[in-house]
Formats: sequence, C-alpha cells, structure tokens
Amino acid sequence: MRNRQSGLRVVRAVIVCFGAMIAFHGTFTPSASGQEKAQPFPPVPIESVARYTAFRTAGPISVDGKLDEPSWMKVPRSPKFVDLISGKPTIYDTQAAVMWDDEHLYVGYWIEEPMVKGKFTERDSPIYEDNDVELFVAGADAYYEFEINSLGTIYEGLFVWQDAFEAKGYSKLAELDQTRSDVKFQAFNGVGLTTHPRGKRWAYLKWDFPQLKSAVHIDGTLNDATDRDRGWTVELALPWSGMKLLTMADGRSAPPKQGDVWRMDFSRFNQFKEAVPAKDSGGWAWSSHGVWDSHVPEVFPFITFSSDKVSE
Repeated sequence: MRNRQSGLRVVRAVIVCFGAMIAFHGTFTPSASGQEKAQPFPPVPIESVARYTAFRTAGPISVDGKLDEPSWMKVPRSPKFVDLISGKPTIYDTQAAVMWDDEHLYVGYWIEEPMVKGKFTERDSPIYEDNDVELFVAGADAYYEFEINSLGTIYEGLFVWQDAFEAKGYSKLAELDQTRSDVKFQAFNGVGLTTHPRGKRWAYLKWDFPQLKSAVHIDGTLNDATDRDRGWTVELALPWSGMKLLTMADGRSAPPKQGDVWRMDFSRFNQFKEAVPAKDSGGWAWSSHGVWDSHVPEVFPFITFSSDKVSE
C-alpha cells in the first residue's frame, strides 16, 4: 500500500515528524474545536480482528496461479473482503486462503473483477497504480510487504522498526547494513497512521524475498473492454527459509509448529470505486484496519497453524 494521493512509492516518511504526544494506549489528533483528543490504538478493537486456521497441504502445489489443485479446492477461504477503513461490504468479491508444508507458506487470492486491467510490467514499478492484491507478513520487529498486479508484476519491501534496528541486531546484517552503498533504505512513517506508538521504520524497498514464487491466472481477457471478465487468481509460495529476518527477534519456528500464531494481512487496492452513495475507500481487506494504512501489524489477522491437512 502506498500514498495514492501523491503517487509516490514511499510516502511522507522523510517530511513528517514523529509527534511527541504519543502513548501506547492511543494517539492524539486535533478535534474540531482545535483541542487534542485521544484516538484508540489499535485503530480497531482487537476482538474484531479476523482469525483463521491454516492447514497443511494435502498434496503437491504447482505455482501457476490457477489454484486448481485438490488442496486449494478444499481449503477454507476467508470471508469476502471488506472496506479497509469502514469494514463495510464491497461491490466485488475478494477472498484469500493460506496453507503450508515443511518448505513453503502458500497464499491464494480469488479476485472478482469484470474488467481486468494492468499496465506495469517492470518489477518494483508503482503497481498500486494498477488494481493489485497485497500480502503482509509480520515478525516481532520487522514485516514484509508483497504486491502483485494482473500482469504478474511484483513489488516487495522489508520494513524494520527503528526502535529495534540496533537493539535486536538488524544493523549488523549485511543485507541491511546502512553503511553500504549498495543497500537502499529510507525512513518510513506510515501512510494514514503516522503516529504509531513504535514510531518509524527503516524501509528496504529493494529487498527481495529469497526464492519467492508467484503466478497469476486471468479468467477473461486482459485489457479488453469489449467483454466481461470473471476476474483473476493469484498464487504465492514463500519459502520458510526466507523468513529469517522476520523470525530472528522472537525465535519463532519456521516452518511453524502446531498452534503457532502469526500475523498476516491480505488486501486489495483498486483504481475504481463503487458509485455513491457507497463510501468505497478503494482499499479492501480480509479484516478492516479502521484507517487508510496497511502498515499496522496490530490489526493484521491472526493466522493459527494446524498440523492437520486440509482434507482431514
């Protein structure tokens, strides 16, 4: 997710100062009367955040975007995505599902879209200016962002909380070493929520998830307005071996153990909006964030891993 008003890949991170009036129970914004008023943090109550059980695959997965293996046919899907801010129903259907085995985390998306369009073909292009779907995977002190459009073009980034960067040893890792000229990074302060209690992150926007596999399948005709499409599907396989920067802070197991809980976010951003009077923000998610910002791990769905297979 990016600042779609400015069109910048990275938002106001370098020009927005972190406010001093921050507490771990809330943030402060001006009221209509000009007086400061506390806003709840997280932006949505924890009891309203979605929960899901991720089962093991029942057989091999071929990452081709079609989601047609028996495991994908049997896996429980998420509820339909809701508006990112309001949590209200959306005009088109979007669902996601998660599975795993000893080597990979698998994520699938089913995206209803009557007119499938895409224009960006170069990796790390501003594909949020296309219609896209996104995945966030959170560790204790860092999180990963993945975006993909209907052409299969991807955008990735790794974000490390600045309050943990030195303390937890991230600064000593070669791929995050800020003294190296080939390591690209910058400060990041969120999108719609710029007063997160933890403050800023270091954003590594050229970081690539090792050996990631992704694919898209279109049920229709791309960039053809003469017919009506059903939509598109996305299939991801993320090797557990690539999760080291996410697991190093708390030592969590990757692959996970029975009952382990991770936080992940699943969203969709569109260049269209439902007609008024609907209040469509243009961003939809598995679980509402209550704010125009994907970078809030505290509202990511809870994903509990089960050692049972999807067919059991």
